[in-house]
Amino acid sequence: MTVKIVTDSSADINPELAQQLGITVVPLYLSFGDKVYRDGVDISADEFYQKLETSPVHPTTAAPSPGDFATTYEGLAKETDEIVSIHIGSKVSATYDAALRGKETLAGTRCQIEVVDSQWVTMALGLVTMAAAKAAQAGENLHQVLEEVKSSIPRIRVLGVFDTLKYLLLGGRVSKTKAIVGSVLNVKPLFTMRDGELAMAGITRTRSKGVERLVELVKSALDIQDLAIVHATTPGEANSLKELISSILAKERIYIARLGPALGVHGGPGTLIVALREGKDRPARETTAGERKRRLPLPSLHLPGQHFSCYYQSQGRKLDYPLRLKLAEV
Repeated sequence: MTVKIVTDSSADINPELAQQLGITVVPLYLSFGDKVYRDGVDISADEFYQKLETSPVHPTTAAPSPGDFATTYEGLAKETDEIVSIHIGSKVSATYDAALRGKETLAGTRCQIEVVDSQWVTMALGLVTMAAAKAAQAGENLHQVLEEVKSSIPRIRVLGVFDTLKYLLLGGRVSKTKAIVGSVLNVKPLFTMRDGELAMAGITRTRSKGVERLVELVKSALDIQDLAIVHATTPGEANSLKELISSILAKERIYIARLGPALGVHGGPGTLIVALREGKDRPARETTAGERKRRLPLPSLHLPGQHFSCYYQSQGRKLDYPLRLKLAEV
């Protein structure tokens, strides 16, 4: 039997591509006040960003419930006895924990389920999941697919640019940060993920400079296997960036995806991200003097009071995850 691959909607994998690769996507929940939506099911990306800009209530995201995962696993167990379930980093979401709890429902059955904390979000997670799905379609067994996942996770590099910190601040709702707003809204913050947490990677004075930094990431990468450009509301810009990057990497290895609520609720409109997966045999990278020089210190952007808020939809149990914005290398 073919190994079945599961992920969550924070991976931002295009639905058609997910279907083509045989990936089952469990939706996260999105709440605007009392109104709750299933990500990608009850609300589209266009509707989400329209509401994000116009709603008087800032939205929150929530992990799928353990029951959501149990139902998914039970359905797939009718087709296979091997499942690999790969999810958003456990430091920024309760999704991984919910998947582990959902797996317990099938304890004692013949179906073997492996739940993996990817330590990533958006298409950084998506690229890991897609690698697993391609391995499964190639006929590899559960152990081999799991090894592909584990080897892919440390080979991911990601860099993004926020058009504004407005939505990040709104999400925290911490009065101490109000003084920061005036000093940061005229710059474009660069962000990455480090050790499973969102981290600042520098600032640029203009958006065009931010896009240049994304291209620099691609140029500095070694043996790129595949790459994703993720945009919130700027498809034209994403396509232009793809054309630019195609001089470095073949177009068939470049995917364009839409940023969903998991990170979009904090990044907002205009967020642009590049995620890539390097080859297995790449040598260890060393940060150059030029790269270190570009990483500007951002002491004013350390927001100790900010949190990602997640809760189990079925249980109403809220879990807060600290959003640490520390300067990190990409």
